[in-house]
This record gives sequence, structure tokens and C-alpha cells, in this order.
Amino acid sequence: MNDSERPIIVQSDRSVLVEVDNSAYPQARDVLAQFAELEKSPEHFHTYRITPLSLWNAAASGLDAEGIAESLRRYARYDVPDNVLADVDEFIGRYGRVTLEAAGDDLHLVSNDHALMVELGSHKQIAPMLVARIDAGRYLIARHTRGRVKQALIKLGFPVEDLAGYVEGAPMDVALTDLLPEGESFSIREYQRDAADSFWAGGSARGGSGVVVLPCGAGKTIVGMVAMGLVQRQTLILTTSITAVRQWRRELIEKTSLTAEDVGEYTGEAKEVCPVTITTYQMLTYRPSDESRFPHFELFSRMDWGLLIYDEVHLLPAPVFRITAELQVRRRLGLTATLVREDGHEEDVFTLIGPKRYDVPWKTLEAQGWIAQAECTEVRLPMNDDLRMEYALADKRAKFRLASENPAKTEVVEMLLRRHRDDLVLVIGQYLDQLHALAELIDAPIITGRTANVDRDELYARFRAGELTTLIVSKVGNFAIDLPDANVLIQVSGTFGSRQEEAQRLGRILRPKKDGSVAMFYSLVTRETREQEFSMNRQLFLTEQGYRYRVASADDLLADDDVA
Repeated sequence: MNDSERPIIVQSDRSVLVEVDNSAYPQARDVLAQFAELEKSPEHFHTYRITPLSLWNAAASGLDAEGIAESLRRYARYDVPDNVLADVDEFIGRYGRVTLEAAGDDLHLVSNDHALMVELGSHKQIAPMLVARIDAGRYLIARHTRGRVKQALIKLGFPVEDLAGYVEGAPMDVALTDLLPEGESFSIREYQRDAADSFWAGGSARGGSGVVVLPCGAGKTIVGMVAMGLVQRQTLILTTSITAVRQWRRELIEKTSLTAEDVGEYTGEAKEVCPVTITTYQMLTYRPSDESRFPHFELFSRMDWGLLIYDEVHLLPAPVFRITAELQVRRRLGLTATLVREDGHEEDVFTLIGPKRYDVPWKTLEAQGWIAQAECTEVRLPMNDDLRMEYALADKRAKFRLASENPAKTEVVEMLLRRHRDDLVLVIGQYLDQLHALAELIDAPIITGRTANVDRDELYARFRAGELTTLIVSKVGNFAIDLPDANVLIQVSGTFGSRQEEAQRLGRILRPKKDGSVAMFYSLVTRETREQEFSMNRQLFLTEQGYRYRVASADDLLADDDVA
């Protein structure tokens, strides 16, 4: 292509501007997503940034500096600044400069860069974890510091390639079935097999730890099952809720050779420890008081696990990070739709769970028919004069809540429900008062954190069966709800600027529809408020995946509804 037709401008601060209204934009976006992070996505130019962590994930997935440089030159309108190419080469070269290797029963920190090893030996955070210097390029470290050494080194700018291997764990026979209980055939999709193979790496020391990134509805649970079939060892699965625990259990029994006796639930309602045990992050992080120990952490050592699976790994809480730092001898698989963490702990996911091993653009799977097509609409609403005055006098946090609970949203919800009267609609939000008021107004059932699990399961079952066409859910609906026919989602409020929440909520309606229909995602936002400011950040991750938000005025939508 001609220089003027190329869609990106690479700047010397490692930012990359991408022209959206360019025929090569989709290809450039998919290439950039492999080694850069999206920062801003206004209408015409999106801003990506090449960061050390984005480059280290790229290196771990097999990209090299030469390939990245070639990609930048292919799509860049102007010459790529020399310092950017030098930085790419520098940071890519740092991944694996230091390795962890097993030597009999010992664990060694190894590097051919002897000056770097001298520096590490005098570093105040790292030196205490070095037991002895074996030679110019090798230190003995204590096995229990394996995770903490990796955390310290990535902060120093040298991500460790962990080649020390894993304990095998207790054996367990597991195979995937090709026939479901109701008689339907079942097969593994190619990308699911590829994702598990990338994690496993043929059973070598270069595999066995890492993260698989796939959109909601693409079958991350299946990837976990395929990985279990490759490892063939007892497995501990950590997930987000009892609903997710039971979905995992149901799918494992349906789609593998495991029986009900092989798969245990470890929750507040049952304490079963089996060859495959499924628990929640909340269960593991429960303690009676801030001074108490975590009574359920012993589950990590209760069995001889050969594999730990972290579902929705981007939500991993700090206490589980800490215990995971001590569990580096176990194989670890993280599953997520997005590696975005609003707390900035992406580096901890990289070091303690492992680097990104597999990722595929959402739009690629959409084009192949594995997830539903989706249209995203941001509906902007005004405030009335009284609320506007209250908003003007409020502090920042109160401003966000006032905008989020804008009563004008009620009329828009009612209008959208009329428009989608023949669809299966989820209404989701952040604030319980708002949701309860909507539930009463539209006479729809509501699920919150206080809803008993048996009642949740019943409501989800009725929705799946089509007996309910509208269901209101709080934040508990962000994750692990298997509602394959839901095709409309109305978001009335969200968690500030949470990109991962936006992705998870869209994911609730991305399972392919039997009739091939398009999923509709509406986000209701109060105009000229902090809610609108945060909504731009919320949309970043989905913009990177290729979704465009149409902006609609609530007044225009309501006027169209009146005419209809």
C-alpha cells in the first residue's frame, strides 16, 4: 500500500496512533493487539502504547523483535522512530535473559549476563532470596521463593523465563467424550485445542503455566477440560461463584469421562475434596476477622494437585496471589476474556500464573460463527433541572452515583423492552436500589448477591427455558452465567471505568443464537457527567477487539418509539 494509505503513526514515546476510517484498520488493529495496549478510542484515531509488559507477553507467545518491527513498518505512514525499534529490541531481549532451572533437588537462577548477576547479588530486594552463588552465571535459591524471585525481577525489568518444571501430581484418568448425555455429538473446536496445546507445550518445561484469553461464550471451560486431558493429573479449579462452580461441575460430568464421584464442590454449602475439586475465590479468601488466618487455604495442599485452573484470572484477589507465589511447583492455567486488571496487577498475573499463551481476536471468532455478532449502542440521556442542581453540589463519588441512577433511565428501559418484546433480555446494573425499583416497575424477577443459590438456579433455568423473557441481575451477573439464548442486554449502571466489566457484560449475550440473530448491547449513560467520562474508558477493551459503539440520543429513541 502507499504511504498515505497506511493507517498507523508510530511516535517516539512508543504511542501508536491508528486511523479508524482506513481500509487497513482491522488488520493493523489485530497486529497491534499482539504487542501493544489500547489507551484511548475516540472516533477517528485510536491510541495504542507499546509497553514492556505487552512486549514480554508477545515474546512469551513467540513473537520476536524483528517480526514486530516489520509489522510496524508495514502499516506505518511515516518512518518508525529509531528509538522505538531500539526499545522493542531491548525489551524483547530482556525476556528470558534470566531463567529459573532445576538442578536435581535444587533451584537455580541462571543468566549468561554476568554483570547482571552481580547486580542481582547486590540488589536489596533480591539478594536476601539468593542462598549461594554457584558460579558467575548461577545462583542457588530456595524453592519456596520461586514466585517471589520472579515478582522482584519483573519489577527490576527482567522477566524470568521459568524452566524449572513442576511436580507431577497424583495421576487421574480423564478423557473428553464425543457424545453428550442427551445424544448430541460433541467435538473440540480447533482454536480450543490450539489454546490448550499452547499452554501444554508438549509437556516441556516451557509449558505448564500461562493464560489463555478467549471471549465469553467461546468455551474457555472446554479449554480447561482439554488441558486436564493433556495433564492427566488431579486438578483444583478456582472460580468466581457457586453458580460457576456448579456449571463447571455439570460440564465436566457431561463432557468428560469423570463421574459425579470424581468432581467435588468446595463451597459454603458443601466441603467435598475429590480428584477434581472446584471452589470459589470468595471461599479461599474468607476469614472470620482481619487478624484471623484464612481457614480454607489448606485446600491448596490437601491433595497432590497436578494442575490449578484459575477461571476469570483477571479477578484473582491479592490473598490468592500470595498463596500462588508459594505454589510455583504446580502447573497453572489462567482463563479469562481480558487480561485487563483495574488494580494494575497484570505483572503479577504474568509472573505467578504465567505469560499469555494464547489469544484470538473476538471478531475472528465472530466471523467464524463461534460467537454471536453484536451491536453496541451507548444511549445518552439528560438530567432534569432538580437532579442537575443536586449533581452540581455533590462530591465526585456522589456525582457518579447520581448520574448512574438517573431516573430518566427508567423510561428508556421500558421503551427498549417494548422494542425487544420478542427477545430474551438481561437488565444489569451496579446499584441495588435502582435495580429493585426497576424490578417492581416492570414486574421482572431480580437476582442479587443476597438471592439464595437455589432461587438463582431456578430463575436461570426458567430464563433458559423461555418462561421468563426479562431478568434483572446485579454484579453477580457479570460472570459465569450460562444463558445461551439471551440476545439483549441493557446496562443501566456500571463500576466506574471498569473495562473488564464491560467485556464480561457483553459476553453474557455472545453465545451463538440458534436463529443467527445479532445480539444487542445497550449502555445507558447520563450526558455531560462523570458517568459519561468513565464510559469512554469502559469501552476501551471492546474497541480493541473491533466493536464500535453507536451513540444514540434517548430523546430520539423515545420519539421513534412514539411514532411506532
